[in-house]
Formats: sequence, structure tokens, C-alpha cells
Amino acid sequence: MRFLRICLILSILFLAGGLAGCGGGKAEVKTTTRTSTLGQELMDLDKAYQQGAITEDQYKEAKEALLKKEK
Repeated sequence: MRFLRICLILSILFLAGGLAGCGGGKAEVKTTTRTSTLGQELMDLDKAYQQGAITEDQYKEAKEALLKKEK
């Protein structure tokens, strides 16, 4: 009976040690939280272009990036 208890305790410790190692791996979880809609971002971008804050080339590149990100 004592042998059975020792085996049971060792089995529990072995399983606990094995399970403790699961899920480590330093996996990086990326989450994105969007506080504005695509339409709002496009309107803000257009406003910046109209006010001369960015060039036409910058406007086109940023617009393409927003639209590509949305897909």
C-alpha cells in the first residue's frame, strides 16, 4: 500500500511539473484596438492633405496603407 502511495505522489508531481511547462514559450499575442473607423481615418487624412500638412504623395501612400490594412 505504501508503494502505491509513493507512486501516486510521484505521478502527481511528474504531471504537475509537465503541465507547469505548458504555455510558456514566450509567445507574443498581438491585439489591435481600433478607436476610429476607416472612414474617420480617411477623412482625417484628407483634411491633413487639404490643409497642406502633408504632400500629395504622402496622402496617396497613407491612403493606400489604410486601405490595404483594412483588407
